[in-house]
Amino acid sequence: MKLKKLCAFVLAGMMAVSLAACTDGNGPEPSKDAQSQTESSNAESGSQKTDAKGNKIGISMPTKSLERWNRDGSYLEKDFEKAGYNVALTYSDNKIDQQVKDIEGLIADKVDLLVVAAIDGESLAQVLSEAKNQNIPVIAYDRLIMNTDAISYYVSFDNYTVGKLQGEFVADKLGLANAGDKKFNVEFTGGDPADNNAKFFFNGAMDVIKPYIDKGTVVVPSGQTTFEQVGTAQWDTSKALSRFQNILGSYYSNGTRLDAAICSNDSTALGVTQAIQSDYAGNNEIIITGQDGDEANLANIIDGKQTMTVYKAVANEAVATLNLGEAILNGEKPDASLIEKSGWSFDCTYDTSSYNNGSAVIPSYLLVPVTVTKDNIQKELIDTGYYTMGSDGYPHPVQ
Repeated sequence: MKLKKLCAFVLAGMMAVSLAACTDGNGPEPSKDAQSQTESSNAESGSQKTDAKGNKIGISMPTKSLERWNRDGSYLEKDFEKAGYNVALTYSDNKIDQQVKDIEGLIADKVDLLVVAAIDGESLAQVLSEAKNQNIPVIAYDRLIMNTDAISYYVSFDNYTVGKLQGEFVADKLGLANAGDKKFNVEFTGGDPADNNAKFFFNGAMDVIKPYIDKGTVVVPSGQTTFEQVGTAQWDTSKALSRFQNILGSYYSNGTRLDAAICSNDSTALGVTQAIQSDYAGNNEIIITGQDGDEANLANIIDGKQTMTVYKAVANEAVATLNLGEAILNGEKPDASLIEKSGWSFDCTYDTSSYNNGSAVIPSYLLVPVTVTKDNIQKELIDTGYYTMGSDGYPHPVQ
């Protein structure tokens, strides 16, 4: 797929439906990853560009310590600036208090629109109430922000489907549907309890695997089968490593075979992979899932250390956010018709039922993720232009 330059979209109609499919059209060009910069200790402006529209966009990202947020921030900044907006981009170093201060700074800077990827979905209600008081619309980006009526829309991927793809991949690879009397040992590693998406990922995978657990085909030797038991604070690799080392030492040191490790994302998968390499007594191939397409994990997939990742094309997520933001700033009330009128090349649904943030059901634009393995890295990542295959034989994000 060749990615083309963004088209300005025209929004028309008032077609209120619960779910609608995207149509084919023009997608984004791959953009450069965010350049190296110091984590913001105060809300700091991005490149200021003469803006014919006279609007300023405030973008609050959680951290630069996870590779994917650098990509998100870079794509959002580039796309909004390319469309003629001024952009103030902040990163909050995974510190909740810092993100609150950053958003306060963006509000004081009189931005016209806020795009916020929350560190903790429960912690921003108070500061965003000030945004609402200032008539600043807020788009919850990638992570739903909870317990506030200040959110206008939510743009993300179908997070339940991310986990479902992971569970289905494991079920297919192990042949669980036709296992007969065979039993397979599986362990789960979840994401950050502060991230609302993490439970969707876990539930999607668990809903696929649980019938096999109930049947006895799948066994979880650690007994850790709830999200509360398997969560990983801040999606931290070292925490995932330590926890999985403890699991291997406690339940697998006697030669018990591990067949699959279902990890909700790539940073946790990296820790689990390291634990298996250092502490697993067996020598069988273990299925390891992930999500995000982080560079180190793609190298592990090429090398056979990780089996798959669920890739979310965040460049497309940025395009959807741009088009949605433009519609809002034009005084429109976007609905399902935004999808067709924008002419996106990527699949997406408009959902008005699934994402209740405790204050209201938030209208959501949900993009569709894809499963990536060693066999389709070329098709899904290289041919689409998001990565290049380096001379070292590994995929690298387009710079």
